[in-house]
Parts: sequence; structure tokens; C-alpha cells
Amino acid sequence: MYKALFTLIGLLGFLLIPIQSRAQENPDPDPDPDVENSAEVFLEAYSDDFQENFFEALKQKGIENYDKAINSFLKCKQLDATNPVIDHELAKVYYETKQYPLAEEYALTAVKAEPENLWYVDTLIAILQKQGKSTETMTAELPFDQPEFSENAASVYFEKGNYEIALRIINKAIQSKFAATLTAKINDSIEKREARPTSTTLALEKPNIASNPVEDYKFRMEGLIQADSLPLLQQLSEEALESYPSQPYFYFAQGYALNKTGKHQEAVETLEAALDYLIDDTSLENKIFQQLADAYTALNNAVKANTYLRKIKPGF
Repeated sequence: MYKALFTLIGLLGFLLIPIQSRAQENPDPDPDPDVENSAEVFLEAYSDDFQENFFEALKQKGIENYDKAINSFLKCKQLDATNPVIDHELAKVYYETKQYPLAEEYALTAVKAEPENLWYVDTLIAILQKQGKSTETMTAELPFDQPEFSENAASVYFEKGNYEIALRIINKAIQSKFAATLTAKINDSIEKREARPTSTTLALEKPNIASNPVEDYKFRMEGLIQADSLPLLQQLSEEALESYPSQPYFYFAQGYALNKTGKHQEAVETLEAALDYLIDDTSLENKIFQQLADAYTALNNAVKANTYLRKIKPGF
């Protein structure tokens, strides 16, 4: 039932996006009739009061009236106290209003209910990081005995570049093919990071020997991403694209910088251009999908965000 409601949130989220934002996008031309039918059938299981408050909450959230959204979600919570979808929505809205302890409380409840839900885990970790916390200090509260949760948590930390935390978590998890693949990727990323120059200036300097200028640009961009030097990353990626306009990694780097500096619509356009040039690189494709999901989430387009999250392939 809850998974159906989660799908419904994605469907309704698109309908509640302001017209100005939607006009700049190219949504799928035809909604999936199966999703629409499932949503209709699902809604029949809930009272009119629940539906009314749920729709109102989504609407208020979409126009950033967060206080009203919270009130409506809390009414839904009163009507269905064990619904993790509502807990997750409350966590996100409290996060937007910088009420991090409350956001953490609801995010934790959602994760405990569905530890296999990657999006719930991602939200919880984002909230914890805003408070300078880590899942490692919450072993008694989190379902680390569930392999899906451990794999999700390690994956999220890996994508955020927190390799040591990701490695410690995955090493304690029940070993699986996914865990082995992720462990190898984390170790590889740590080795590459340690081999990079630690100075942002050195990362920007052009090498004396440019045997492969594309790889040299990529190397320097990766260094700037690790150093969180976003203006310099945007500058370097623009320079690289002038000379090599068909390199998908350069579009990714520019889209990453745009996304992290709040230019989400520009980021979407740049990241989608990266996909146009991408060929047989699942790891980069996953990174692009994640950035697109983040951008569309920031643009309040839950449908598009969900679409790209579902495209991420595990183990890469």
C-alpha cells in the first residue's frame, strides 16, 4: 500500500509544479495509464479526510508554504500513524524549514519502517549531516542488521564522497555481490583521491606534458570536485567544453557545479546534454542520474526526480 502511495506522490508532484517551471521542461508526453489506474484504486482505501489533507499538503509544499504543508501532513499522520510515506514527507518539509531535530525524528521513523528504501536513507543522511552527525553514532537506533539498509547507507555516503564512512559501513554488512562491488569501488576511489594533488591551485594548473588533454581536464575537474571548488570547477568545465564539446564528463562537471550553486534548471539542461553524448559508462551515467534527481527535487518535480532515481544501477 505504501509503495503505491509513494508512486502517487510522484504522479501528483508533477501536477503541482508551478506553470513557469514546467514550461521550461519536456515532460513525458503521455502519463503511464497503469500508474494513474493504480493511484485511483489506491485512493479508494483512504478516507476523504485523508485524501483532502494529503492533496492540500502536497499543494502547499509545492508552492513552499511549508507551515501549512506540515499542518496538513500532521493531520494525515493522525489518520494513519504508521504510514512511512507521510513520515518521509514530514522529514523533508521540516528539513526545508531547518527544523533538523524534528526532521531527523520523522526520517528515522520512515527508515525503520522501510530500510530498503534508498530515498528514505538518503534523506536521513542529509539531515544528519546538517547537524554534524553520522549514522555510525546511531547504531542502536538504525536497522544495521538489515543488509538493505547497510548497503543503502554505504551507497549514499559513497556518492557524497564520504568514502571512509561508506567503507566502514559496508565492511560490517553481510557480504553480497553488491557489497563486494561497492567495496571495490570505494577502495578505488580512495586510491585515486590519495593520488591527486591536495592543492586546489595545483588542480587548476595545466600539466607541462599534455599527452591526453581530455584526461588531464578530467583529472583536474575531479580534484576540484573533491576540493568543493565550485566556481573554479564551472570555469574549468566551460573552458574544456569550448575545446571538446562532445565529452560527457565535462557536461557532468559543469552540471554538478551548477546544481551545487543553486542553478538547478541550468544544471538540468547541462546534465541532459551529458546523456546525449554518453556511451557505455555506467558509473558516470549513475552520477548524472543522481545529479538530475537532485536538481528536479530542488525544482519540486517529484516525477522527474523519481524517474532518474529509478534509473540508477546498483553496484557501479
